[in-house]
Amino acid sequence: MSAFIPCMPFAASLRVAAVWVALVCAAPVLALAHGQANPVDLADLADLSIEELANIQVTSVSKRPERLQDASAAVFVITADDIRSSGADSLPEVLRLAPNLHVARINGYAYSISARGMNSGPSVLSNKILVLIDGRSVYTPLFSGVFWDAQDVLLEDIARIEVVSGPGGVMWGLNAVSGVINISTRSAFDTQGGMVALHGASDGAAGAAFRQGGTSDGGVAWRAYGKVTRRSDSERIGDGRIDDGYRRALVGVRADWEQGDDAISVVGNVNRGRLDQPAPGELATPFGPSTFGRVRSDGANLLARWQRTLDAGASVSLQAYLDHTVRESPPLFAERLTTADVQFQHTLATQGRHNLMWGANYRSTRDRVTNSRWVAFLPARTLLRWGSLFVQDDIFLNDDWRLTLGGRVEYNHYTGIEWLPSARLSWRLSPQQALWASAARTVRSPARLDVDAWVPGQAPFILRGGPQVRSEVARVLELGYRAQPAAGLSYTVVLYHHDYDHLRGQQVDPTFSYVEFASLLKGRASGIETWGSWQALPRWRLSAGWTALHQRLALKPGGNDVIGVAAARRDPSHTLQLRSHYNIDDAREIDVTLRRTGEMPASRIASSTALDARFGWRLRPGVALSVYGENLNGGHAEFGSTTYWAEFERRVGVKVRWDY
Repeated sequence: MSAFIPCMPFAASLRVAAVWVALVCAAPVLALAHGQANPVDLADLADLSIEELANIQVTSVSKRPERLQDASAAVFVITADDIRSSGADSLPEVLRLAPNLHVARINGYAYSISARGMNSGPSVLSNKILVLIDGRSVYTPLFSGVFWDAQDVLLEDIARIEVVSGPGGVMWGLNAVSGVINISTRSAFDTQGGMVALHGASDGAAGAAFRQGGTSDGGVAWRAYGKVTRRSDSERIGDGRIDDGYRRALVGVRADWEQGDDAISVVGNVNRGRLDQPAPGELATPFGPSTFGRVRSDGANLLARWQRTLDAGASVSLQAYLDHTVRESPPLFAERLTTADVQFQHTLATQGRHNLMWGANYRSTRDRVTNSRWVAFLPARTLLRWGSLFVQDDIFLNDDWRLTLGGRVEYNHYTGIEWLPSARLSWRLSPQQALWASAARTVRSPARLDVDAWVPGQAPFILRGGPQVRSEVARVLELGYRAQPAAGLSYTVVLYHHDYDHLRGQQVDPTFSYVEFASLLKGRASGIETWGSWQALPRWRLSAGWTALHQRLALKPGGNDVIGVAAARRDPSHTLQLRSHYNIDDAREIDVTLRRTGEMPASRIASSTALDARFGWRLRPGVALSVYGENLNGGHAEFGSTTYWAEFERRVGVKVRWDY
């Protein structure tokens, strides 16, 4: 890491400031860069045909069950069978299955995951996607994004993942700007008995997981589960290794109870992580040298949800959760964050052609940061509150036309009241074809990084948060088509245009003495997303996905952030994915995946192609063995800086699972 010297030339100071901003949020990541989810009652999606998959119920678009074929949004569903056949051993690797996401690995445990570009400007932390695990938002108010290294879940217990690209502000609130990732785990009723899974790979990755489920005399289904994972250091392009190994552990419980029209679910988790920080390992500053220590990432959460089905299709639900996290990134900062969230939703009985829903949400967070000489959040302790009301009306104009109007009003700590309206119009051309269009306004509210950050942690300062930072606004237009033109064939095509205003950037003070965050960037992102599946033979299924993106950023009057403008080239202009799943017989199967990612000029990341393969064998009922390989055609970098690129080499692994 370059030394920080206050009297350095200002252009160099600006570059250093960009690095420091990134360090504030996730030191290990940036050393390299120098709602409610209703439970799913599907026990297994493995044997579903393409026609049946089109009829599965999704909830992320309208917060109530609807057929995937009828959903008027760009939604892709990752099923439990997709996860099993992928060979993935972490949640971010599973998300590579969604063609409407760009998943880029930064180091051994850090990822940048985005949709439709605008990957956070000069930092590498994506901040425009809302992520939920069983209805619990894992967004952090520190930078409006997700610490992916802290998100762990038992992959074997995931029922499905709904990935919605595009705005979701009406249903989910602020920060659902370019997408929603909604992860739903199985009901405890569907995980009776036991399961043990072991895996290991040639790069030093290894893990073990267990689950035990049962039902009490009172009819309460339960499961207890746990997992441990570890990974060795990554290779650096050129020579040497990067100190980015990690060890993580997770234990949790879930209970489900149903009685008449009522259903109650309770989910609790405790996680612990220890992460090595990448090279250089030592930071030189005017305050003296300081060594990067091991990152501590711990947390605990508890969620409870009650649902009642009323007459004539009406329903009510109430959900509440507590989430406590601790993150220490020595020597830069430490954070303790406690979040309390309550959500209520009421779906009214259908009245004529109207199907009305409304709801409310309140969330508060207590954030306590331990500042250092290098980074400070001022005030160090703060209480943030959000409150919102939403309403949505599905208007069935006739049997084939449906108009959906919705709006949310939300209060946040930094900018006050924000309005998030949406309109969708869908036309069912036939039972196998649907055309839809939508217009929406969505918002990313400022995070603590935008407003409260000071670098270094004491005068003289080179960067400070912007007291005049505004909410980032996106006005989005979409046009989509979804069809099943023949038996065994389905596809989706979506065109979109995002018009962004008040994007966060770095602004040089008129005195040329420091840099501050300001909302003086604007931008546009236009593109196409398409994916589909073809059952070529009874035992052979092919899937494909392709995206193309054109985006640009520009300065608003008074802006001078040329570095931020150049960040428009941080995202690939295209991505391609091809997957083949072939059942050799009832016990053996082969999966092959080819992924192509376009060049990212701003990061000097070349275009790359990755070939993955897996062989699965059910040795006997309840026992399965799989052998998998990743990057079989050679290693490559995916994200980061030229100084400390992590190269992800060819690796092979084996996994054994026993269900009893």
